[in-house]
Amino acid sequence: MTLKNLLGISLEAVPPDKALIAKLLAAAQRNLADAGLQGLSAENRFDVAYKAILQLAMLALNANGYRTLTSKPGHHMTALQTLPLTVGLPQASVIVLDALRKQRNLSDYSGDLVTEAAARDCVDSAQELLRHVQGCLTRQHPELI
Repeated sequence: MTLKNLLGISLEAVPPDKALIAKLLAAAQRNLADAGLQGLSAENRFDVAYKAILQLAMLALNANGYRTLTSKPGHHMTALQTLPLTVGLPQASVIVLDALRKQRNLSDYSGDLVTEAAARDCVDSAQELLRHVQGCLTRQHPELI
């Protein structure tokens, strides 16, 4: 699979946008800071950490000249599954992120309880992804930061 193969199916081509990348990075960092607030419920810490993960995945796509077609179902899954192509994230990490996406869906659509352990895993994964994306941007797209 390549990003070009997904054009018109789940992605569209866009010019990389330095301002958008800066906004998404700042938003992800704010959400991660909020995820660290111990006064929040595990569910809310999970939600904001997952939001940071999604923002980082969208940032990675934009840095490479793409964005998801949000009018199509599965845009969260697409954003996460393209991370190996956009920032070289190992497939093992994508499997973890996809499991978090599924947990988020169960919580949002079925009311399933989010455990403290799941919230910690989501926060840890978001922090790891932030470091990975920042490193990749510095190496591959310094003009965008």
